[in-house]
Amino acid sequence: MKTDTRASDLLAVLTSVSTEKQALDIAHALVQRRLAACVNVLPVARSIFRWKGRVQQDSEFLLLIKTLDVNFEAVRTAIKELNAYELPEIVGIPASKADAAFAAWVTDSSTGVPSDDDEDDEAGEATID
Repeated sequence: MKTDTRASDLLAVLTSVSTEKQALDIAHALVQRRLAACVNVLPVARSIFRWKGRVQQDSEFLLLIKTLDVNFEAVRTAIKELNAYELPEIVGIPASKADAAFAAWVTDSSTGVPSDDDEDDEAGEATID
C-alpha cells in the first residue's frame, strides 16, 4: 500500500436515491470502476425538502462514497448517469483527518482505472489486510 496519502486527498461524497436497487447499482458501478474504495448504503433516510415550490417528504437511501478529491468529477458524472433524480444530491466533503492505513487503502482502491486483475463481485464478508 502507498504510505504518502494525506487525509486532505480523501473525499466523502454523499448522494441519495429512492430505491435500494438504484443505491446498489450506483455503489457497485463506482467500486467496479475504481472511482471509490467503498460505498456505504444507509437505508431509510427521511428527507424533507422544498421541490418545485412545495415542501415534500420522502424515504431515501443515502450513499456515503469514500474516494479521492481527484475523482470527484468522474464520481459526479457517474452519479448523474445512474441516478434517476432530476437533480441528484452530489456533495463532496473533504476529510481533514483520517487513519493513515485507511487513507492508503482508499488511494490504492480509487485509481479510477479498472484493472483486468479485479475479481468479480462477491457478496459476503471481506477483510482488509
